[in-house]
Amino acid sequence: MKKMILTLFFISLALSAAHALSGREIMEKSDKLEKPKSSSSTVLMVITQGGDTVEKEFEMISKKRGNRDKVLVSFTRPSQIKLLTHSEKGKEDNQWIRMSGGKMKMISSSEKDQSFVNSHLYYEDLTSRNIDDYDYKYVGDAKAVDADCYVVESVRKSGNRVYSKTVLYVRKADYFVVRVDIYMKGKFHKYLENRDIRKVSNILTPYTVTMTMADGSGKTVMTVKSLKYNMTLADSKFSKEAIR
Repeated sequence: MKKMILTLFFISLALSAAHALSGREIMEKSDKLEKPKSSSSTVLMVITQGGDTVEKEFEMISKKRGNRDKVLVSFTRPSQIKLLTHSEKGKEDNQWIRMSGGKMKMISSSEKDQSFVNSHLYYEDLTSRNIDDYDYKYVGDAKAVDADCYVVESVRKSGNRVYSKTVLYVRKADYFVVRVDIYMKGKFHKYLENRDIRKVSNILTPYTVTMTMADGSGKTVMTVKSLKYNMTLADSKFSKEAIR
């Protein structure tokens, strides 16, 4: 009987291992979640730093066509800053920022680790993420944002590496990423959490996104005030000339 129990145990273990998902497979399932072809939203940004709190508000529009994505962030208060991002699969993202005074400049690769509008987001956080640009490793299971998750370590294969690695918490129920631990120079630097996740036009959407520094020095909370998906947006809205 003991031998039979041990045999069944090892068979069960083998079957479990055979059906286990790899880190890449988990991320492929996450990448296949439905995404909008276009979007328009209004977002409240609250930045807490050293005991001080600053509120900003911006409108964001995005458009996807084939392997190309374009995103425009336009602040409506307290400043009139605009950030335009053009992404294409297999290439580095291009970003341009227009300051309140009208001056426009392109964000260089060496500036991707700089703070965006004095928040806890860097320009790197506002670029696209192509699944094929990273190596993935499943490292276990954990609970994050009140959900059972797969934990997947992600390292960029080549190109500009602002972060040494990210650790993704992928919700088992639907493969939506609810938390990202971000490492710089091998040290835990900050983390992002997606909360108040709703289905809008069958698209899973976090209505609250928080970026928190690992050392407790501050955080930035973004709350969606209004949102629309899959509307018609002219390409001209995403041109460099349009944000001058």
